[in-house]
Amino acid sequence: MAKERKLTRLSELGEFNLIDHLTGDVTHKNKSTHFGIGDDAAVLDYGNNYSLVTNDVFLEGVHFNLMYFPLQHLGYKSVVANLSDIYAMNGNPRQIVVSLALSSKFSMEAVDELYKGVKRACEYYNVDLVGGDITSSLTGLAISITAIGEVEKSKVVYRSTAQPNDVIVVTGDVGGAYMGMQLLEREKEVFKASQNAQPELEGYDYILGRQLKPEARGDVINALDNAGVIPTSMIDISDGLASEIIHITNDSQAGCKLFESKIPIHDKTREIAKEMNYETTIAALHGGDDYELMFTVSLNDYEHIKDIEGLNAVGHILSDAEEVNLVSDDGATVPIRAQGWNTADQEE
Repeated sequence: MAKERKLTRLSELGEFNLIDHLTGDVTHKNKSTHFGIGDDAAVLDYGNNYSLVTNDVFLEGVHFNLMYFPLQHLGYKSVVANLSDIYAMNGNPRQIVVSLALSSKFSMEAVDELYKGVKRACEYYNVDLVGGDITSSLTGLAISITAIGEVEKSKVVYRSTAQPNDVIVVTGDVGGAYMGMQLLEREKEVFKASQNAQPELEGYDYILGRQLKPEARGDVINALDNAGVIPTSMIDISDGLASEIIHITNDSQAGCKLFESKIPIHDKTREIAKEMNYETTIAALHGGDDYELMFTVSLNDYEHIKDIEGLNAVGHILSDAEEVNLVSDDGATVPIRAQGWNTADQEE
């Protein structure tokens, strides 16, 4: 009798190891493929500028819950998540393609609401909706968006080019989107226990907005360009600070030192975290969904941008790739670990 083959569970790998496993042997056959897998967007060479292409998928029950996520907001956020990847390459988005998988529970009016959000994002970011596909689904709603952008060849920025002594900069504030989700989940459970209960959301506008209607940071790309500064590396913060800085340090074969006291966390985020007995630094490191940017710049270039509103220096790059650490408020040095997506999270 043949020995039964042992199968590897995806939960044993996790998101980042699975990607490495699937793509480690991929080779390129076309000269126009300048840079493929391994960054926020693929870089294609078709002329004077590089074309940038990225794609994200949002699944009902995994990335959003329609019990509390308005369809118009969902359409808007789905677009923003993809545009953020284009900005993370120091580029500008130009077009999107939207594909939907819809179950029978959705009406035409519901899909109209979703597309209102998509179109509103296109209008705000000056992006064209140029195509897509619609198919049926047996399990709810799935949204797949491909964004296409462009960047001057001399200005494209990758994750893999951070240099020792570079300053690590984070835009805006982080952790708020995750705490917004925690609040919505709390109120969902209250409603499930008693459908006569009304959600207590007053005073939480800021963190709810961070979760339900985030914005991509094209304004930062413009500010850096106006200052004549090109980051040495950049990534968007979709999975939390920890995952993103590990992408940069791993790809750049470098280390880093982040300072807990420098991580930008909004007062409203701190308030709800205290109320829910949750550590704000954990939300910032591992929460995700902020769609801010993390980038590195030389010390000299940092002097040219340090006064730009909303830019926060949170640490610096080290030459030792083994040193990827957070210095806590009490002075302790703690290794930074990434969480990322894991199928075990969906198997409860």
